Amino acid sequence: MEQVEMRAAVRETYGPADLSSVPVFAGGFINFGSWRSIDLAGPLTVDDRIRSQQDLYRRVLDAAGPLTGRRIAEVGCGLGVGCALALREYGPERVTGMDIHPEQLERARRTNAELLAASPQGLRFVQGAAEDMPLGDGEFDCVYSVEAAQHFDDMAAFTREAARVLRPGGRLVVASFFTPGTDPENGARLASALETFADGLDIARPVTLVTDALTRAGLTDARAVSIGPDVWPGWDRWLSDQWAPGTWPRNFLTAYERRDLDYYLVTATRPGA
Repeated sequence: MEQVEMRAAVRETYGPADLSSVPVFAGGFINFGSWRSIDLAGPLTVDDRIRSQQDLYRRVLDAAGPLTGRRIAEVGCGLGVGCALALREYGPERVTGMDIHPEQLERARRTNAELLAASPQGLRFVQGAAEDMPLGDGEFDCVYSVEAAQHFDDMAAFTREAARVLRPGGRLVVASFFTPGTDPENGARLASALETFADGLDIARPVTLVTDALTRAGLTDARAVSIGPDVWPGWDRWLSDQWAPGTWPRNFLTAYERRDLDYYLVTATRPGA
């Protein structure tokens, strides 16, 4: 397999900087959350925040279809707390968490040490890149990724690899943020408003590029559904207790309102039985 190099921003953010330790990502899930079941009118608690992140995972896993007894893999698993949720709540035979960053995998193994000991056949963590997965052909019934695809260097390579490791009839589900249109100035506007796009951590790409890549990879029924209304207002409301209006983290909601950015649930299926 080729060695896929991490960009400097990815290496720092998920290594020494340890984004999972930042209070806005309470619980270690490192996602913006799905807030549709949370009352945004009143004060938000840390429990609300953790639930929003868990609910985003549930939304992804629900979109994958029944997972009982299935083999599933998460691409960009981070601390592996989403893998643990999948194992506890969805009854798969095995969950494989894959991440490109060795420090994240060390944290994942520490965080889930008890679960790994109790279920050595049910949970494992492996190092690998989305574009070059160290996984077997047709090994999985479901491949999913939660808020990691905005970091992937090569979306076409990721979709080819996902198609390869899925069994016939297997399902791919990706939740992440992409641009809703193909305006060539979109990336520049996002970089001017959001540090994560300016420093190269996040990549601005049209959501149609993702669905087109899935189709070219041989997957069928590629669809992208906006879940922005359930993500951006809640994320901004959570940030409002810690970040003042006009600071760059609050610009995610602004970018959404300007139609420069949105959050999507992307699904596709490998054809066959």
